Amino acid sequence: MPVRNPDEIFVTPEQLPAACSGPLHPEAARGIALFNAGQYWEAHEALETAWKEERGPARHLYKGILQAGVMYLQIERGNYLGMAKMYERCKKWLRPWPPVCRGVDVGQLRTDVEAAMAAARQLGPARLGEFDMGMLKAVEIRE
Repeated sequence: MPVRNPDEIFVTPEQLPAACSGPLHPEAARGIALFNAGQYWEAHEALETAWKEERGPARHLYKGILQAGVMYLQIERGNYLGMAKMYERCKKWLRPWPPVCRGVDVGQLRTDVEAAMAAARQLGPARLGEFDMGMLKAVEIRE
């Protein structure tokens, strides 16, 4: 039987209520604050720490947010292929989560990522430098 990579195991529907009811890992909270300040690389580092330290399924939520930040970073750098690659990863990691989890408005993040990707696709690789950076939205936190 092949060995599965634990990062490829997603949260099951039965695990969602418990996974979403806890608080954000402190490094995830810091990473989201950095993401919201447009410091996507620094956000990546903090979210990666949270993802590695979190033992429960919520670690996959952090990975999804991390990938969204890297997607935004690739847009800023004008790297169309990198952006598209990160978009696919982000979509995969954010897909199973309910609209709000651990206070994170995952539904809005998915919507924002989709809108940014649609705008980038419309521009195409040659015109990605014309991307409206105002479309790179913050991760919303719900109390």
